[in-house]
Amino acid sequence: MVKLTQDIQAAFEVETTYGNPPDTELYHLGLLDTFDPRQVEMNITPVPSIGQSTDSHHASGPIDVTLPIKVACQGTGWQELLGNAIGKTDMYSAVDVPHALTSNLYSHAIVAKDLSTNHYTLCTGVVANEATLQADYTAGGYMTLEAACTALYSEDSDTGDFTFNDNDTYNSIAFPNAPSSEPLLPSNLTLSFGADSDPLSTTNFVIKDADAFKITEPSVAGKYVEVGERYMRFFTEDDNADGEYATSDNDAIVATGVIDLTHTNVDTLTKLKSILNTAHSGTPFDFGTSAGSHLSVNMLKGIYKLDAGSQILIPAIGDTTANLTEFTNLKTVSMKIANNNTPIPGKTDGIWLQNANIGRGKADITLDITMTADNEDLYDLYTRKIPLALVRLDFGTDGSIALTNGTITSFSRPLAGGGEIVDTLSIKFRGNGNYRNYSAFAISTDFTLQ
Repeated sequence: MVKLTQDIQAAFEVETTYGNPPDTELYHLGLLDTFDPRQVEMNITPVPSIGQSTDSHHASGPIDVTLPIKVACQGTGWQELLGNAIGKTDMYSAVDVPHALTSNLYSHAIVAKDLSTNHYTLCTGVVANEATLQADYTAGGYMTLEAACTALYSEDSDTGDFTFNDNDTYNSIAFPNAPSSEPLLPSNLTLSFGADSDPLSTTNFVIKDADAFKITEPSVAGKYVEVGERYMRFFTEDDNADGEYATSDNDAIVATGVIDLTHTNVDTLTKLKSILNTAHSGTPFDFGTSAGSHLSVNMLKGIYKLDAGSQILIPAIGDTTANLTEFTNLKTVSMKIANNNTPIPGKTDGIWLQNANIGRGKADITLDITMTADNEDLYDLYTRKIPLALVRLDFGTDGSIALTNGTITSFSRPLAGGGEIVDTLSIKFRGNGNYRNYSAFAISTDFTLQ
């Protein structure tokens, strides 16, 4: 029988620990574009001997498994892959989100099934080294997410049960149906930005309000607040939730110390101030002049330290909508997360593996855009070295991604006779805040992960 590409489908499961899935439930990965669960390299080290062929004298080194994946943005699979590259944060017991870049390892098991033959392939310990979200407005295709992943091991099975490592048994686990929703199109994406204050041009785009939200901790030092795309979290020096903010205080406080900024009770800074002051002893919260109508989700993402008697200022984009100044005439959008995941070789079940463990390192967030030239605004921001304080990728009901403090690192506008003028921009991001690794908030999403 000839194997057909469309007969291959893939599903994922979040692993309990690296390389060890719980074997309980599979979730469909979505429409596959490219996928290769059998990309396995065995490192053969020749041992030379004078007068002898090296062919019969060799040692086998660690087995190296890589798993390139490209899927249409359909269902929740693409969000899982993207969340894998960012790192999963346990906001509270009920919700896991890629709230910010983390150093914690987040891995999946991925099961491929040939629907025509019921043949299975399992890759465990799947971790994304790079993830690239792409939208091409000129090609007429779906939005895609491409991920370059490493894996612990790859194994085939005719039954769905596997023998390596913890004897993963997927024969009794129902293989999920493909998502019923259509994949996202580039037209489903709204890309917008708000810039730092620019005294030479404030009319063409929304700008940062530097003192939008004010917090004055009256007495206790060593407290922190972090602001993500959806959640605002208060915690103490030892990373415990701040008990000043309890779920009994308001429905918008979804867990001790955690506020859902999209909740209707706190969706503007006026409402947020009122709820937090009611929950807190005293009235440490306020908003800046004319900032009360700013959306809470438009605060700049980062980690802010509260010291006794001092005031911190959390900037926000001065707008009443989540979609800010839109990038117009888009041709292509490419957002890339390059995460420095370090393979650690070792033995598992007596087999040397290149990815017996993985350490997560620093990540680099880059947004590349091509667009038909419209005006000089972005070029002016580039030449004046003015950051894009907040960039948002909004997918409607499929969530959003916030990129904070973007520096335009390159800008080109070549001229060619008979054609339209096209701008090409490359932007790199870091988070906001005043303490700890606030660069973790270079990217933040409101996706809920499995």
